[in-house]
Amino acid sequence: MARFLFRRIALSLVTLFILSLLVFFLGQVLPGNVGLMILGPFADRQAIDELNHLLGADRPLLVQYGTWIWHFIQGDMGQSYIYRAPVVDFVIPALGHSLKLAAVAFFIVVVLGIVGGVVAALNKNRTVDRIVSIGGLSAAAMPEFVSGIVGILIFGVWLRWLPISAAWPDGAGPLTQLYYLILPAMPLVFVLFGYIARMARAGMIEALDSDYTRTAVLKGLRWRQVIWRHVLRNALLPTITVVASQAGYLIGGLLVVETLFRYQGLGSLIYNAASRKDFPMLQACVLIVGMTYAVATLAADLLYSRLNPRIRMGSSQ
Repeated sequence: MARFLFRRIALSLVTLFILSLLVFFLGQVLPGNVGLMILGPFADRQAIDELNHLLGADRPLLVQYGTWIWHFIQGDMGQSYIYRAPVVDFVIPALGHSLKLAAVAFFIVVVLGIVGGVVAALNKNRTVDRIVSIGGLSAAAMPEFVSGIVGILIFGVWLRWLPISAAWPDGAGPLTQLYYLILPAMPLVFVLFGYIARMARAGMIEALDSDYTRTAVLKGLRWRQVIWRHVLRNALLPTITVVASQAGYLIGGLLVVETLFRYQGLGSLIYNAASRKDFPMLQACVLIVGMTYAVATLAADLLYSRLNPRIRMGSSQ
């Protein structure tokens, strides 16, 4: 287990290192002068050059990257060009908000996806199976801004069941925050439901056709016991990796949803930083998303290997 864990952590660190290189150097390729963006278009050329020298923007790119990544590891994400304040003061609260929205969407889609996949498998080639499969595919094909606008019109404007903005009032408790996050979570649920339901359905069908299921039935066990004790544990193993990988998407794929519902999370922060060429903010946000995705994937690998020792034993050989 220790060797398996070491290999997965090493792979995650290598992935994050490559991501940090891409984030930094792609940011340098984008047009724009740091000093000019901070001081404005009417600033004196000498003042712009002095500010670039003070910020280190005129140093070689490798030196700039080494300084940036070393400070990032120590918790210093740099200074925002737009807000003239430490980037970490904006990223940490935004990450907390995104995690709240992702947690709500994750819980809803996992429950609905697994239940839908199991029900579809138990009713293979019947009407219920077709409804779940076709409905999931149709929802996944719908862009997030379309499903979000439809949700706002139906539940926010016409029925007035849910607020159309995710900005809850100051001092709101957990239940009030949850109430404000249900509608923004719906587009994310639509995108991921079909994928998770299909994986759960395929795993259930394979497990139902296996030898150990037939043996359990021949032993005289009740059908409910066969499903709970023998089928679900093995059927949902492939779904675990899919579910955990989608957790990373829920953090990095919130840009459209957060912008549409005026939610102050990482997605809206990335959009504002990119549109205003705030490179320190943009680089920090993208790298934080990558770290979140790496942690979610690592957790999925560990959980999958725990439930299926053959994966762990095979990787250690």
